[in-house]
Amino acid sequence: MQNMQQIMDFFVENDLFARHCGVELIALQSGHAKAKMEVKPFHMNGAGTVQGGAIFTLADFTFAAAVNSRGRLSMAINTSLTFLKPTLGGTLYAEAEELSISHKLGYYQINITDQEQQLVASFQGTAYRKQKPVLTDKIA
Repeated sequence: MQNMQQIMDFFVENDLFARHCGVELIALQSGHAKAKMEVKPFHMNGAGTVQGGAIFTLADFTFAAAVNSRGRLSMAINTSLTFLKPTLGGTLYAEAEELSISHKLGYYQINITDQEQQLVASFQGTAYRKQKPVLTDKIA
């Protein structure tokens, strides 16, 4: 069984888009993950709030870390994001919780909060769990 630190290191090192966006994985346990993103000027949209794609990136990365934390390579097959409150800056946090896990599917709830712990968005994700480990020489 792959250990949690190896899986955490894998995501930190290999998710280049999340890294480019400033997303940081701060905790990982089996079926559970936490990440954060300090809002920068490039995260803002024309209305002066955090762009929805930035929030989605934070949520999706946290979802991916949580579902892959069990050691089996897993890929999203469905996601949904509801924006609940506009965000003007600061730091955003995402926390993924496993709601259901089976041989083939995992279902997760990810809450995105601001630095005052106000819920700003809610993300749900379903992932297909492949028969290969997360940590391999090639991922395809």
